[in-house]
Amino acid sequence: MQHVEREITEPVLLCDRKGLLNPEAIGFARRPIIQSNLTKNFMRKKKWNYWCIYGEEILFSATISHLDYAVVCFVYMLNYETQRFFEKQITIPIGRATKMSENVLENVTFTNDNLTIQMIYQQGETHLSVTIPDFDSEVLHADFHIYHPPEDDSLNVVIPKSRDIFQFTAKHHTLPTTGFVKLGDARFDFHSDDSFAVLDYGRGIWPRKANWNWAMASQRLRNRRIGLNFGGQWTDGTGMTENAVFIDGKMTKIHEDVIFSYNKENFSEPWTIRTKFSNTVDLTFTPFFTRVAKTDVKLVHSEVHQLVGYFDGRIILPNHATLQIQQMLGCAEEHIAKW
Repeated sequence: MQHVEREITEPVLLCDRKGLLNPEAIGFARRPIIQSNLTKNFMRKKKWNYWCIYGEEILFSATISHLDYAVVCFVYMLNYETQRFFEKQITIPIGRATKMSENVLENVTFTNDNLTIQMIYQQGETHLSVTIPDFDSEVLHADFHIYHPPEDDSLNVVIPKSRDIFQFTAKHHTLPTTGFVKLGDARFDFHSDDSFAVLDYGRGIWPRKANWNWAMASQRLRNRRIGLNFGGQWTDGTGMTENAVFIDGKMTKIHEDVIFSYNKENFSEPWTIRTKFSNTVDLTFTPFFTRVAKTDVKLVHSEVHQLVGYFDGRIILPNHATLQIQQMLGCAEEHIAKW
């Protein structure tokens, strides 16, 4: 069964004056035209900017998140071949020094003696820079220019659990990226022909406990830029989905829930992602690396199992053509939060 998801084509505010969900914001847009003017709801506002960049040799990721009572920032990188992995996380109470933007394409920065992250948007590009004096006992410096093609679609969707529990998420895929990561004496270069960034921008009012799945990939396949985005659990029963496929910057919205099937006792076994009622999506995800991130500090308890691996399968497009997915590098995750 497909949902009837309203497409938003004009700018709209996420919240009304009382801080409740604005009914006019429920839907999805192909441009980042939903302004996340979150107010009130102290302790329940959750905001984050997450970047994941797929290079030829490494995966690199940086996040700034604000949970209302704390700022949590983390940076990690994975070398595909050697599977060397390291993650740096910093949690700071209150977090007044970090201001999260109301619009998707705006600046967000975090500066600390142990970690500096700058996400600066100007003239169609995001300049992402990260400096860490002690990253696995070495100095890390990353510098990226992430290009937002003006003609590209993006997924911008409001998930309405209720008037006082809701989430606006923006998933921007297949963004060509140039830059480098220097870790000690090693340098990894990124080129726009084969390096792509994914942005996960989230702003919402969340319950104390929440679970979700997310799967995504952004790669060049057979000379086309292909992006995959699928979400589960959190969106179930809301009438909206985070499911979409991107082909050369054009988004096909999938108006149907997907089911994530995987072994919670062994996350490294293959996963399947299939549409609930039809054969539109039929994917197998085979992990080769597991990242486990646990946070347990006062009010924040979270556990993430994020897998890096390859997608195989097919997606049936609205014109009945079949998009074949073969050995497509990407990620899938289970996230359990008590925050």
